[in-house]
Amino acid sequence: MRRVVRQSKFRHVFGQAVKNDQCYDDIRVSRVTWDSSFCAVNPRFVAIIIEASGGGAFLVLPLHKTGRIDKSYPTVCGHTGPVLDIDWCPHNDQVIASGSEDCTVMVWQIPENGLTLSLTEPVVILEGHSKRVGIVAWHPTARNVLLSAGCDNAIIIWNVGTGEALINLDDMHSDMIYNVSWNRNGSLICTASKDKKVRVIDPRKQEIIAEKEKAHEGARPMRAIFLADGNVFTTGFSRMSERQLALWNPKNMEEPIALHEMDTSNGVLLPFYDPDTSIIYLCGKGDSSIRYFEITDESPYVHYLNTFSSKEPQRGMGYMPKRGLDVNKCEIARFFKLHERKCEPIIMTVPRKSDLFQDDLYPDTAGPEAALEAEEWFEGRNADPILISLKHGYIPGKNRDLKVVKKNILDSKPTANKKCDLISVPKKTADMAGVQNEAKLDEILKEIKSIKDTICNQDERISKLEQQMAKIAA
Repeated sequence: MRRVVRQSKFRHVFGQAVKNDQCYDDIRVSRVTWDSSFCAVNPRFVAIIIEASGGGAFLVLPLHKTGRIDKSYPTVCGHTGPVLDIDWCPHNDQVIASGSEDCTVMVWQIPENGLTLSLTEPVVILEGHSKRVGIVAWHPTARNVLLSAGCDNAIIIWNVGTGEALINLDDMHSDMIYNVSWNRNGSLICTASKDKKVRVIDPRKQEIIAEKEKAHEGARPMRAIFLADGNVFTTGFSRMSERQLALWNPKNMEEPIALHEMDTSNGVLLPFYDPDTSIIYLCGKGDSSIRYFEITDESPYVHYLNTFSSKEPQRGMGYMPKRGLDVNKCEIARFFKLHERKCEPIIMTVPRKSDLFQDDLYPDTAGPEAALEAEEWFEGRNADPILISLKHGYIPGKNRDLKVVKKNILDSKPTANKKCDLISVPKKTADMAGVQNEAKLDEILKEIKSIKDTICNQDERISKLEQQMAKIAA
């Protein structure tokens, strides 16, 4: 007998919005015309880009701070132009990066219990883009490595620990970059661009490994993300403005593995991917639904599961990492849907009769520990995420403070900008520390010398004045 219905444990996943008192109310969500998700979430905080007069700002709320948010609630407000994108560091739940129309990227340290005063001073300002910065994305496995992409069509990869731009890919895209996605171990990135190309790039070799022209033929924005198996999933539009999704193998991008037409709505489809369950959730900007699909090795490869529908359209969407979910309730995803004036959590659940831990739903997932230091990654090493079990729930540990040790600019070469001097820039951490310590010692010795000189001069002056006094007295 041929099976008529494909077997899958995710066939009955259902979504449910939380009650009103568990929403975050009275938030003026940003109206800036930019196709980012406007919201970033981790197991401690939800961050939302908001309307701000005279600059750019975003809210950072502890997850438990539901209900009406007071207008005077402190914000993160150091940018001089609207904030376009925000991203929580995967290795430190108190560190968040933001990109803005003011051409800068800023990295912020949020206090453990949330903000009590507005935050205007970032830990570090990363300057290198000549136009607005619309994309920020942390490296999935290396500590303190951050990617940014701007409307100058350049991608810069920073070592946040030193505040340096170590890789600058400024000649690979001829038009605006719509999005950038790291692969599972952070060795490659894929990009979707306004020139209708999807590119797979090795950032450290500064090479395009694969590209597909006209991945989607329509003129509206595309998105491209890496899946755990190395394939690339894209969303875009057909020539007839129908929304499409496609699956590609970077080793052969002539034809897609799968291509599906969806509907004729004009909102950009933002894909959110769960590598543990191989489910992709598609949230259209301006839509009032979330569609979800399972990716498998069997044809047709992308299997439609279901749609969560609501009445209100979404302005943006946040997606909780797996370690922030409630495993006792068989929750496999949690979204934070932005309305015009509020943020509403939506919980995706697999119905199960048992209250026991469902290990088939929760394989070991990426934990908060970094597998590599920044210097190791820039020197060419790769590592998969360090996995943790969710069997007994996830208990957030103590985060160490982000410390930025800027290099002495006089001692270092100009920042790596082109291919030739790229890989020679990163040095061993020990060497860096040595150079910095020597520079500090020199400074201290100079200061001591100048103080001694001042004391000698004052001594001479005092003895002269004493002689003059003696003469007058005589």
